[in-house]
Amino acid sequence: MPAYGFAHLRSRRSHSDIIEYLERIQATLDPFAGRFVIHGPPVEVVEGTWPGSMVLIEFPGLAEARAWYDSPAYRAILRLRADHVEGDLVLIEGVGPDYDPAERARTLRTEAGRAGVHPGPEEPGTLPEGKVETPHSLCARD
Repeated sequence: MPAYGFAHLRSRRSHSDIIEYLERIQATLDPFAGRFVIHGPPVEVVEGTWPGSMVLIEFPGLAEARAWYDSPAYRAILRLRADHVEGDLVLIEGVGPDYDPAERARTLRTEAGRAGVHPGPEEPGTLPEGKVETPHSLCARD
């Protein structure tokens, strides 16, 4: 299953280290079959706000993504970026080509029933006292 390195770059300062980082990063990705999918174009914000830009790197799997990030080659250039760009980086597993969001909804409905949450077909549900429903709790993958 594919995995991704997703970076939200909120701010950056121009510096020669960034140019060197860009010149060297692909060589760190190649041994792990990593490839850029998105690399910092301006975003079109359609909901909420989004300061900065994004980078998305695809890997064959989460093991390759972790191995790339922990590799001596990447660690050798990491500070070239991190010292000049404020942002966050996460590694996350993608979904396969047969992913079905309706199946995910059925799983969430079943789990909610076991937890004492009784959502109706058209209502958000009632949570046990002290629990708060968040977008993450409704959509997070196991």
